Amino acid sequence: MKLDRIDNGNAFDWGRTSDDYAKFRDIYPDAFYQKIVDLGLCTEGQTVLDLGTGTGVLPRNLYKYGAKFTGADISENQIEQARRLSGGMDIEYIVASAEDVSFPGKTFDTVTACQSFMYFDKAAVLPKIHAMLKDGGHFVILFMAWLPEESGIAKRSEELVLKHNPAWTGDGMKRYTLPGTPRWAEELYEEDNIVTFSIDIPFTRETWHGRMKACRGIGASSMTEAQIAAWEREHTEYLETQPEQFTIPHFATILSMRKR
Repeated sequence: MKLDRIDNGNAFDWGRTSDDYAKFRDIYPDAFYQKIVDLGLCTEGQTVLDLGTGTGVLPRNLYKYGAKFTGADISENQIEQARRLSGGMDIEYIVASAEDVSFPGKTFDTVTACQSFMYFDKAAVLPKIHAMLKDGGHFVILFMAWLPEESGIAKRSEELVLKHNPAWTGDGMKRYTLPGTPRWAEELYEEDNIVTFSIDIPFTRETWHGRMKACRGIGASSMTEAQIAAWEREHTEYLETQPEQFTIPHFATILSMRKR
């Protein structure tokens, strides 16, 4: 994938880092999923389409609440991992971009996009989602990010990513306020709920290193194996100066919009 607004136009491919993604990026705590369920979303009797599902993190962790999930992702490698990790769960996975997903009108109660909406072509995807949603259905955008200004470890890790991949634009996340339904969505959707909250995520040196390697700036980037190995050496050396266990502060947002 190559987008002018992401990583200064450099190509990235989540399929390159699927093994590490499957191992190190399933980090959302139970409280994150409970927030979704408390909004009446992804519960028993509902049909849910998760766009940009990756390794199926959202469907797998919400499965116990009873919704029927379909997960779609542009990467065949990601879907392969999703199917493996889902075991005996009744979750359908398809290889398709958000722009190319096609289901009959009014199929889903909820459509979700977790950590993925930034990569979509809004002009193509928003009306497609609107058509696939049942009357009164919900489109839900979810996001969670570490906060480098509140964690020295996260800040230094970002600096090392940028040292080896200066084109990466995923750094510097700060807390922000969601004002309501964005202008680009208000013709088709209306605000239902907005939730913002803080989460401290526990890591070990190994799991934080894996989380950083599985980010867009390293594992999914177009860096060579030698370049990635150089980053790994330097990041590992840095983490050896830190405690074996630590927490990284994160900020999460849930924007739930109802179909007009």
